Amino acid sequence: VQLQASGGGLVQAGGSLRLSCAASGGIFGNYRMGWFRQAPGKEREFVASITWSTSYADSVQGRFTISRDNAKSTVYLQMNSLKAEDTAVYYCAAGSIYSAGSIYPAKYDYWGQGTQVTVSS
Repeated sequence: VQLQASGGGLVQAGGSLRLSCAASGGIFGNYRMGWFRQAPGKEREFVASITWSTSYADSVQGRFTISRDNAKSTVYLQMNSLKAEDTAVYYCAAGSIYSAGSIYPAKYDYWGQGTQVTVSS
C-alpha cells in the first residue's frame, strides 16, 4: 500500500486546513486509517483514526474531524481552530482494520511521506 499525503501549509491561529491522504495498491476498505503528527524534538503522536468509527486524541477532540471515502481510497483530516501547538509534520498511516490499539504507531503497517502544517500565532 502506498500513501500520499497532501494539504499541509502555513495558516494563522484560528484558521483551518484539510489534509488528504490517497491510498493505492491495496483494498482500502480493509484498513484502519490514522493520522499522526511529529513536532521537532518530540515523539510521533496519535491524532485520529477511523474504521467504522472514529477516535481522537484529547488535544484535538472537537476541533479535528477524520473521515474517509472508500470509493476514492482517501482519508481526510479537517482541522479547525488551529493552534500554534498543532504545528508538526502530519503523517497518514494504514493498518489492519481488525487490530486493536489504534493510538500506537507500531499498529500501523504503511506510512505516507508526511505533510508540514505550520500554525502562526
